[in-house]
Amino acid sequence: MVASSLSGPLCVLAGAGTGKTRAITHRIAYGVHTGVYKPQQVLAVTFTARAAAEMRTRLRDLGAGGVQARTFHAAALRQLQYFWPQAVGGPLPALVDHKAQLIAESARRLRLSTDRAAIRDVAAEIEWAKVSMLTPDAYAAAAAGRAEPAGMDLTTVSRIFSAYEDLKIDRNLIDFEDVLLTTVAILEEDEKVAATVRAQYRHFVVDEYQDVSPLQQRMLDLWLGERRELCVVGDASQTIYSFTGATSRHLLDFTKRYEGAQVVRLVRDYRSTPQVVRAANTLLAARSGEVDRRATGTTWSAPLELVAQRQPGPEPVFTECSDDEAEAAECARRIGVLLDQGVKASEIAILYRTNGQSEAYEQALASAGIGYQLRGGERFFQRREVRDALLQLRAAARTQGDDDVPQQVRDVLASLGYTSVAPQNSGAVREKWESLAALVGLADELNRVRGPEAFTLQMFVAELEERATAQHAPTVQGVTLASLHSAKGLEWDAVFLVGLSEGLMPISFADTQEAIDEERRLLYVGITRARIHLSMSWSTSRSPGGRASRKPSRFLDALRPAGTGQASFRQPRAKATRKAAGPAVCRVCKRPLLTGSERKIGRCNDCPATYEEQTFEALRAWRLVEARDKDVPAFVVFTDATLVAIAEARPETLDELGGLAGVGSAKLERYGEAVLEIISDNA
Repeated sequence: MVASSLSGPLCVLAGAGTGKTRAITHRIAYGVHTGVYKPQQVLAVTFTARAAAEMRTRLRDLGAGGVQARTFHAAALRQLQYFWPQAVGGPLPALVDHKAQLIAESARRLRLSTDRAAIRDVAAEIEWAKVSMLTPDAYAAAAAGRAEPAGMDLTTVSRIFSAYEDLKIDRNLIDFEDVLLTTVAILEEDEKVAATVRAQYRHFVVDEYQDVSPLQQRMLDLWLGERRELCVVGDASQTIYSFTGATSRHLLDFTKRYEGAQVVRLVRDYRSTPQVVRAANTLLAARSGEVDRRATGTTWSAPLELVAQRQPGPEPVFTECSDDEAEAAECARRIGVLLDQGVKASEIAILYRTNGQSEAYEQALASAGIGYQLRGGERFFQRREVRDALLQLRAAARTQGDDDVPQQVRDVLASLGYTSVAPQNSGAVREKWESLAALVGLADELNRVRGPEAFTLQMFVAELEERATAQHAPTVQGVTLASLHSAKGLEWDAVFLVGLSEGLMPISFADTQEAIDEERRLLYVGITRARIHLSMSWSTSRSPGGRASRKPSRFLDALRPAGTGQASFRQPRAKATRKAAGPAVCRVCKRPLLTGSERKIGRCNDCPATYEEQTFEALRAWRLVEARDKDVPAFVVFTDATLVAIAEARPETLDELGGLAGVGSAKLERYGEAVLEIISDNA
């Protein structure tokens, strides 16, 4: 439906996981291949360089490589660079990468004391003001009711804002918001420039339309002129950047502005299991009842109700822990179980509300010997081994043929330390190998998509150079640690949503209904990142031995399993938590257990098994029946390692069974009695 609707205004309301990027790229490609669109006259815009690069890649693979796909800022900067000489004259001012230094200097000129955090908050406030098209003089009145950045009154912020603008003018500088503001000004004031742009681009596609700011909408209007050839795609339930000036109002009012516009709703979720989808739908549906009871009168757009298309999977797991350290340890333990089951580390993510929460999880994963990557850390293409690899590949592309490109990439990277088998040690050596392995994986993927006959080493190098410019990194092996905001647009097989206590979710400074609504949408985004496994956890105190004063997030009330009250949550057993925190030793030789598989069965791999074959086979036969009955892979019931652990431990009670690695509270409830009966029958 989306792909075949090529003319006139089109609004695509696309829920999480419904394939919106696929839909709009196929729409563009179909328009190009049918001759309705000329590739050079189509402009697709989105909000991140990574999303724009992904769109360009997909369009190129669909045979529509001539279409421009850019961020709003990149599109505006390109136009500004082209039109500045004729519209303004002289060289374009230099672009400021970061505002911090100029804001700090502006504050000092006003004899104001600021620290790094205050400068960051003021920078964010200035950015909000500029995308809202507010001058320093108009800022204070328009910002009434907003939280005061860094505890400063709005008049003081306005003074810093004004001094910052003066400083840029004195030094002939512009910032990223100025790129949009200046482009808008030129388009408004110079009819020739506006006419040139409108002659160049005749069809526009805007992805993530719920995130447009007033300034971006103004620029889009100027690009369009009187035309109505606009396709917008978005989901109001994923509006999580209102603090930057984003508003879903333009998406929700689209049909009012464009009378007769076609509206298509995409609700079939191809990403997540029914269990994950149900949790997401329930979270949003619960909001209406809560607000009605408080009679606040705030508005809330009816959310799209997703319809799952995948096969059923495991139920979400809810875990309460005694403190942050225990929560991180439990999270690392569960990740170890998933790795033992065959889930790739790159398909697992830990998501939190604030970046300050990451340290505990970094330490827990490191202690467990599990590799991780911190999203928002050092950029992939800035790593030394990646820069060296690009240099080597560029040289090879000039001198070598194009037979079997993936093998050529492997041969080149071997000189930098790449091997077909990952090194066993962790640290810098492993991180370097993972970077090189990510390049090899990308070569394999592109070779498969574009075909061995057409794919060349030169094309691979060009792809890497384009991705480096857009910071569109390939997949790196390792568990992803990321904030909920930075996880937008991504997805994993397993997602751990951590720190879900009042004060963190919703965040403590969300003191209005609108702010709380946005926190709910942020959690919704987190839930919908998961394809199969979803875990939600919180702790009752910050530090070990601290007072248990924390409460689970109010948003979890509607998501709890059957029943109400605290008892309905799945809680980790104290025995399991203590076990995860300390070193495990082999039950036979008493040496430390090094791998997840060894820790699960409780002995070294080279120590003799202590279970009876009859018991183990009886457990395997029972597992096969359960798996067929539920139409799931056998390992979803219990992994082989867990069955070995059960057969060797021969538990006699539910408590003993629940203390074994790989037997969580959910599986204990579901399978515990049956397993104990098998053990008893094979005594």
